Amino acid sequence: MSNTMLIIVIVIAAVLVCALAVGLWMSSRRRHLQNRFGPEYERTVEAEGGRLAGERELRSREERHAELEIKELPVERRQQYAQEWSGVQEGFVDRPEGSVGEADELVTRLMRERGYPTEGFGGQLRDLSVEHGRTLEHYRAAHDVKVRTSAGRTTTEELRGAMVHYRALFEELLSDQRSR
Repeated sequence: MSNTMLIIVIVIAAVLVCALAVGLWMSSRRRHLQNRFGPEYERTVEAEGGRLAGERELRSREERHAELEIKELPVERRQQYAQEWSGVQEGFVDRPEGSVGEADELVTRLMRERGYPTEGFGGQLRDLSVEHGRTLEHYRAAHDVKVRTSAGRTTTEELRGAMVHYRALFEELLSDQRSR
């Protein structure tokens, strides 16, 4: 084997090893994002029009989230929120539409006190997705019912479902659990 042929073989092997390393690195990053964001990963990839753009958006969310000062609540505050939630649920029997609105307000207040920005539903979804990606479908469904409630286009069963959905996010935020 000539020196030229040996160099060609070494260069090809080096390129293949580099390509394999890059592929493994990208696969590892993708798995990290898929595990962290759960169903939100596929939703974002689809919404952004492709895997690269979706993953860039998710990494951007992680960076933004890292700058937030998310904090646990003291036991007394958690108990107060739990009592408020019980009151909202009890009021559902007499005022289902009002209870859904109160549930939304209570979840928003809890988010704010924990350190999440609360300027608009889209922003809330982005910020919550980093730690609570598996619970966002509950939040989306509840919010959808709340929006339709203001137009008078919901049934009592849909309102009940919205309360269940709000409760899923509320309990996760209140207990400081992550949905991973």
